[in-house]
Amino acid sequence: MADRKNQADLTATEKRNFVDAVLALKRSGRYDEFITTHNGFIMGDTDNGERVGHRSPSFLPWHRRFILQFEQALQTVNPSVTLPYWDWTADRTPRSSLWADDFLGGNGRSGDGRVTTGPFATGSGNWTMNIRVDGRTYLRRALGVGVRELPTRAEVDAVLAMPVYDAAPWNSASDGFRNNLEGWRGANLHNRVHVWVGGQMTTGVSPNDPVFWLHHCFIDKLWADWQRLHPTSSYVPTTGTPNVVDLNETMKPWNDVTPADMLDHTPHYTYA
Repeated sequence: MADRKNQADLTATEKRNFVDAVLALKRSGRYDEFITTHNGFIMGDTDNGERVGHRSPSFLPWHRRFILQFEQALQTVNPSVTLPYWDWTADRTPRSSLWADDFLGGNGRSGDGRVTTGPFATGSGNWTMNIRVDGRTYLRRALGVGVRELPTRAEVDAVLAMPVYDAAPWNSASDGFRNNLEGWRGANLHNRVHVWVGGQMTTGVSPNDPVFWLHHCFIDKLWADWQRLHPTSSYVPTTGTPNVVDLNETMKPWNDVTPADMLDHTPHYTYA
């Protein structure tokens, strides 16, 4: 079972192993397959009009499955690698260890946002944007430009205190834990972090920036924290709801995974 750690607690060897495994997936072409999948579901709409990946109750189980698959792909390269999480309530500045040259690299330069340091910089020759929404083939960031402040611990705790998972109309107008964590209501948690990072993180091809995985790992941890705090409150809706994924319905693009299958993460990993 994987033990997912705070990125701030990773050893130098653990950082190197993670980066090396990500780069290996990129070389093999498997990394870009994940980008294509996410981009296909960024608006949460399938060909039958059903909302899946975003702006719907399945936002959290869909991404739990998605990042678990990515972690398992990393482990085909190096079985010791697990996904770390970025606690953006604590590591809140471009000077955090997350952005060091030996890990994810730093901010983008002024003007074009091009990342010029670290293993994912264009100059490294290892990280070209093959799946993109514009003509730029290099990783871009603009830390703290689109929005100045990352969410605080107090804002997170207020969302974790919400006792109901989700509510009608089951979209970006809903009240409840899921939509407040996703960021369409209230303190704007998940969405605000994407905007704070900037660059590709503000687009459907956000996994082009490897920080995507650390961000969503923390979102998944917050869901796990909420589940422990509210053991009698679970995923809704359960049945008969148009245009969203009910508890026991399959989530696209997978044909064998339901939200119910993803409620318990402990068979797969724990959080340090």
